[in-house]
Amino acid sequence: MTRLRASLVKGEKLAEIGREMQLSNEIKLGTGELKSGGWRRDSILANTVEALIGAVFLDSDIETCRGFILDLYKTHLDNIDPANIKKDAKTQLQEYLQSRKQNVPEYTIISEVGSSHEPEFTVSCKIDSFDEAVIAKGKSKRKAEQAVAKKVIAMLASGNL
Repeated sequence: MTRLRASLVKGEKLAEIGREMQLSNEIKLGTGELKSGGWRRDSILANTVEALIGAVFLDSDIETCRGFILDLYKTHLDNIDPANIKKDAKTQLQEYLQSRKQNVPEYTIISEVGSSHEPEFTVSCKIDSFDEAVIAKGKSKRKAEQAVAKKVIAMLASGNL
């Protein structure tokens, strides 16, 4: 149930709903965001959907808000298959290691470079099976951790220890 709920409220799904609502035509952005294509950015669309839900709640009541959310999610709820909701790479790796009585992975942020608009994080992952940490990069801490976990899983699967 938790993975099902998470799949419905994650940024990608909220951005998808924002696109369906054509919110990019309604969002007022600053000059910098307009130039960089901010109206297409998932994070901006997702935040806008969240703000709309909050505004409906504040402007009415919980029942009206519930109806609004159910309307937003109608097609998504009708088409969701719980069997197809996959666990993220970090969860898969942790469950794999724990099922083999190994310690959980240890993630360390090695560096953060770039501007606040375009950061790049380098993260390492250390597990007992490997002599050295595995390293990957991402545009957020979470994405870098997911990338390195995916890399570790691939290495475990291929036997490249």
